[in-house]
Amino acid sequence: MRAGEWWHSIDHDEPCRVVDTETLWGQASCLVWLPRRDTAVRVLQKRLVPLKTGEPHLLDRLSYVSAAARIADALERDALVAPLEGTVIPLPHQLLALQRAISGDRIRYLLADEVGLGKTIEAGLILRELKIRGLVRRILVVAPAGLVLQWQSEMKLHFGEDFRLILPSSLTALRQVGAIDEAENLWRMHDQVICPLDAVKPMDSRRGWSQEQLARYNRERFEDLVSAGWDLIIVDEAHRVGGSTEQVARFKLGDALAQAAPYLLLLSATPHQGKSDAFRRLITFLDPEALPGDDTISREAVAPFVIRTEKRRAIDADGNPLFKPRFTQLVPIAWGTAHAEQRALYEAVTEYVRDRYNRAIKEKQTAVGFLMILMQRLITSSTAAIRSALERRLAALELPQGQLSLFPEDVADDWSSLDGQQQLDTILKTRLKGLKDERKEVERLLSAARRCEASGPDAKAEAALERIQQQQREENDPTLKILIFTEFVPTQAMLADFLSRRGFTVVTLNGGMDLEERRQAQRRFAGDAQILISTDAGGEGLNLQFCHVIVNYDLPWNPMKIEQRIGRVDRIGQPHIVRALNFALADTVELRVREVLEEKLQRILDEFGVDKLADVLDSEDGGVPFEALFAQAMIAPEDAEQQAAGVAEEIRRRAEEARAGSKLLNATETLDPSAAQHIASHQMPYWTERLTLGFLRTQESTGALVKPSGVGFDLRWPNGDTTASAVFNRDDVDRPGATLISLEDERVRGLINSLPVFAPGQPIPSVVIPDVSDKTAGVWSLWRISLHTAGGRERRFLALFVSEDGRVFGPTARMIWDRLIDLPVDLSQATDDISGAPALQAFDASRSAAESQGAAVFGELLAAHQSSIERERKKGGHAYSSRRRAIERLGLPQVRSYRLGILADDEQAWNRELTARETAFPDLAAVLMVRVAPAGTSG
Repeated sequence: MRAGEWWHSIDHDEPCRVVDTETLWGQASCLVWLPRRDTAVRVLQKRLVPLKTGEPHLLDRLSYVSAAARIADALERDALVAPLEGTVIPLPHQLLALQRAISGDRIRYLLADEVGLGKTIEAGLILRELKIRGLVRRILVVAPAGLVLQWQSEMKLHFGEDFRLILPSSLTALRQVGAIDEAENLWRMHDQVICPLDAVKPMDSRRGWSQEQLARYNRERFEDLVSAGWDLIIVDEAHRVGGSTEQVARFKLGDALAQAAPYLLLLSATPHQGKSDAFRRLITFLDPEALPGDDTISREAVAPFVIRTEKRRAIDADGNPLFKPRFTQLVPIAWGTAHAEQRALYEAVTEYVRDRYNRAIKEKQTAVGFLMILMQRLITSSTAAIRSALERRLAALELPQGQLSLFPEDVADDWSSLDGQQQLDTILKTRLKGLKDERKEVERLLSAARRCEASGPDAKAEAALERIQQQQREENDPTLKILIFTEFVPTQAMLADFLSRRGFTVVTLNGGMDLEERRQAQRRFAGDAQILISTDAGGEGLNLQFCHVIVNYDLPWNPMKIEQRIGRVDRIGQPHIVRALNFALADTVELRVREVLEEKLQRILDEFGVDKLADVLDSEDGGVPFEALFAQAMIAPEDAEQQAAGVAEEIRRRAEEARAGSKLLNATETLDPSAAQHIASHQMPYWTERLTLGFLRTQESTGALVKPSGVGFDLRWPNGDTTASAVFNRDDVDRPGATLISLEDERVRGLINSLPVFAPGQPIPSVVIPDVSDKTAGVWSLWRISLHTAGGRERRFLALFVSEDGRVFGPTARMIWDRLIDLPVDLSQATDDISGAPALQAFDASRSAAESQGAAVFGELLAAHQSSIERERKKGGHAYSSRRRAIERLGLPQVRSYRLGILADDEQAWNRELTARETAFPDLAAVLMVRVAPAGTSG
């Protein structure tokens, strides 16, 4: 044996190249290079045999290797696998987001599609693609509390992904009962976790807590979370962690999460709300060097990190606009003569609220002020709602003073994120101290509410019945489905009873229901139920495209919450024009304010567009003061219209800022519907099937087995593992007992990542290929073209066909590749293999053609690598320049000099690392080689 020769290693079952030989104490050994593993090992010479010739499963081997190479090549060219396996066929803009994310150098992006375009689906596609490619295993989703159940449901429904919802309070309970060791990080118990955003932010202080309690709280909820070893972190509504400053708890959480995983997805429809500092912090989470110093933010600087589609540009798979028009109507509910008592109750409660609110402000009892505002919303909701609240308030006022409790500070911080019922429950549970003579007044109002409730249905309830019946007649559909939103559970219960007694099938949803109860309600509404009545908390995360009529029975004071409600039905896949009816009691200050607002907001909408208006209304950073507007209108109704006009002008000013900010986001790329259409016919599942079955058949000697079953195939792998009813196409997954085999399977990925090498001089088997062998004969070969750098390897695959007269045919080579994958339907093994010197000559001729044809392929790889390095160099150079300017502004010369020295050392180290990565060298290796024999030579 001599250096440079190729032999077959029995121990490794692959060709190897001799690097060196040695005989020591009677034992002859060789240092050999194993190309499949890309490593050198020492083996005994007696364990090396001549290169294999003839094998019992040649056709199966050709099929599995050809399929594996086709998959590897597709993945290297950023082919998308996740869309082939889920229950949804992605829309063009969602495919574009996935393609953009996977093709990037670093998978750290801001998904900034406008509301309703399916950012959750995009994030699910990306996490599935990363899992399939074996890049991530541990995944954390952090979302607002109202959205965690939606995330859990959609990941299971659309992608078959099980996420564990963890509420940090349950971790504390586990430790208290001794189920978990004190030192154990509980966030490591599950690989895929969803948790509420505000439940895991760090806490600096809390009334009545010791430093030890604070430390335990932060360790369990915050420190353990960010140190739990995540591969991918997804933050929904990410603008909430941008923070008003770098000192707030939400920013600290976002900053820690950004550093806790290599892959990061931030989701927000409103990432830039006219506040450049908060937007800068979001981008810095993705890349600390993206916007260094105080440099002006430019579209070019943020473009590499932002993926955004606007609603008006979104299309379906047929190229049609994705969203239909919407019809919204403000419906004043007149007081009839039968409702005189109800109107009198409204006026009495309003007077009570006005008086007690003013007293609470003077006495600095903020929580009582909150309660009074809620009382005003309750009286516009229903008699049942105000009666229930007055009963609970009276019960609190009758308690001894010693049983009163304080309004929790942490609740006050997130007050606006709670729906009306949650706010009411929170504030009444605190048993607030009463104001002077309040008990007598509450007793008087409660008596009036009970009389009013006994006198007959509310005016709004009768109006709701009339409009539902009218809508049924207009659409000629007696089974028309209606979604009704209320703010308070007593109103919900009253309305459900009222409509049920009149023949409607009604289901309800509210924030007090658990996940299974919510699912049952949704299933009933999708089935035989005609009406779903939901509170805002109950409606979070609903996708109800099968319904297109929505009644906003109670109007929240923030118009954006109304938009969010309508968004439950105005979603992707809605086939009808959405009709939203907004109820408001006539001759009330609330209606006067709302009419002014709607008129002004429509003008702003016409000028700026729905996306800019939504940016302002949904702002978390000093949002529009709607609560204050309505409260002020209640206190001073004579100034209501003027106050509303002032708020509208503030909205217009912020919309102008939002429009300027949105210019920093990428413009929507031109969307191509053919990409979505192509998904349905993609061959990746078929290639995976050919790869798996072909490989297992070549391994029969190890006990592997492929056996057709009633559903797919029963498989036994070389290590003894079994897979019953294996299927490879998502259309078969729903068949009883089916097990999907995909690229996510580590065994399949292992075959793709360890393709064999065809050695020079190795015998070349012959096959007869119909439609080719009867036209021409020659040698077909498959080559791996690689670019190696200090940072890794990029590769492509090139198929070649060299005819017996020396001509090279590209299309024929591609067709043969496809036919080899299709084995064993119409191919047969020939008898005249090439071996010895002719085999070496054929190898050399094919390699010469590969060097010529592959030059352009390697050139593409090299250009892409150089472009990547150039981007890194440009970004890094900009970052270091900005840091240098910042240091040069320091006043003390000694400090300035010291920090400039450290910066120079950092920059030199960075330059050395980048220069090392800049060096790239090529590699060319044969993967497969067969002789395409003339027709009539099969054995």
